[in-house]
Parts: sequence; structure tokens; C-alpha cells
Amino acid sequence: MELRQLRYFVAVAEHGNFSRAAGHCGLAQPSLSQQIRKLEREVGRPLFDRLPRGAVLTEAGSRLLRHARAILAAADTAHREVRERSDELAGPLALGVIPTIAPYLLPPVLKRFIRAVPRAELVLHEHVTDRLLELLAAGTIDLAITSLPVDHGLFHAEPLFTEPLLLALPADHRLARRKLVAWSEVAGERFLVLHEMHCLAGQSLGFCRRRGADPNVVMRGEQLATILHMVALGVGISLVPRMLARTDRSARRVYRPVRGEQPERTIGVVWHLHRYRTKVSRAFIDALRS
Repeated sequence: MELRQLRYFVAVAEHGNFSRAAGHCGLAQPSLSQQIRKLEREVGRPLFDRLPRGAVLTEAGSRLLRHARAILAAADTAHREVRERSDELAGPLALGVIPTIAPYLLPPVLKRFIRAVPRAELVLHEHVTDRLLELLAAGTIDLAITSLPVDHGLFHAEPLFTEPLLLALPADHRLARRKLVAWSEVAGERFLVLHEMHCLAGQSLGFCRRRGADPNVVMRGEQLATILHMVALGVGISLVPRMLARTDRSARRVYRPVRGEQPERTIGVVWHLHRYRTKVSRAFIDALRS
């Protein structure tokens, strides 16, 4: 059982497709398929069900996946720890960030970080939380910045701060002149939210339902920027992070806090418990904390 075979196996498991996995690994598909067949012969069991539209893990494949990830994590940790020089603050950092945080939090943090660590080689991945955790488990990224909680035995999650969610209203909305908006005043309003795969969507709707309201969702979108354009046009209102509101210079929208219980989210940085954290990754965590 070779490390490269385990890497190919994990790639197929994560991509669900031999062609995409081969592309990810920089390998021709026949070569990757041959390595997977060798691995299956060695373990004596089929690891994938080959279906017309992709590859699905068998029971044996699911069991092997847990061990394969642990083995690759240990190998990666050994490689990084031995390779890193004790006096050197340089090297790669693969960072994962959810899209509802990246455009608003990263610019000031990266400015500070790059000034402190000019020889860092940064690669940024923007995905929803579930995908970031998959990349973190696979060792594709070193750190993930996401909304908490993250409940998984493989990861450590450190809270950084909690921020409120504010109501985004058209500038000519009847409630735009209020300093605080009572939740009862927005009952029946048309709501705009992100798709369910975004944790912010669940947080916003969960808050509404805890307040006894079932919001009238008229649109789901992929990006907050699209939601904001629709708010400006009067299509509806939305709950958005305060960090977004602070960067919005448009006069077509206003942001107001909710009276009483504040909707909020906690932002944290997450890393793999069994992977070596380089000096560069620790320096980036310090930049986030500050």
C-alpha cells in the first residue's frame, strides 16, 4: 500500500468521479484507475462501485477512507515538520474562507499579515463550510475561517469574535428612519436569503423562527452582492453580517439593528488536530487574533 495510491483513492472518494480525480492529481485517468485496481487487489475488496455517473464508496472503501486520511495527515505532518527550518518564517499557506466572510474580513487581515510575513505564499479557497471541512480533512488547506460551531473530532475550532446580523433595507423603506426595528414590524415582509448550503441562511432563518416568525422567503441567491442589489431595488429585505454593512458605501441601502434579542454569528478559525501547523500558519492565526 503506497502513499500515492492512498492519495489517488482519497481524491476519487472526494470527487466522486475518476476523471475529475485524475485531473486533480495531474494524472491520466487510465493510470489512476490502474493504481486504484492495484490497491483493491491488495486489500482484497472493491473500494468503489463504478456507476455510469461516477464512483461511490463501498462499505470497505468507507472504512479505508478514515485510515487513508489519517495516514496521509501523518505523512504530511512529518514532511512539514522536518522540512521547516527553525529560523525561517516563509512558505505556503492554503487558507479556506466562507464567501460571507472573505471579502470583508480578509483585506485588513492580509494587509497586516503580508507586512509581517512577506515571504508567505498564500493560496485562497472560497467555499461553503461543508466543503472547507472536506478540504481541511484532506489536507488541501491548512486553516479555515468559518462560522461556528464546527463539531468534528478531527478539528480544533477557536472562536475569534461574534458579530450581529443587521436588517438590510431599501433606503426608501418605511422603516429606514428607525434606529431600531422591532421584529413585529417586519412580519410579512419579503425576505431574501442565501441558498441553504450557506450557514448564514440557516442562521438568519433560525433567528426568525425563534422569534415566532416564518419569513416570507421570495428569493434565494448564491452571493450576498446579489442579495444587496435586490434589496436596493425593493425586491425584499435581508439579514446580513455587520462586517458587510460597514463596507457598503451605497446610498440605496440602510442597515438597522433588531430591537431586543440580536441575531448574531460567531466567527472562528479551524485547523486539523493531527496536522503540523507551520510557523506561517501560526503567524496568520496571530494576525486574525489581533
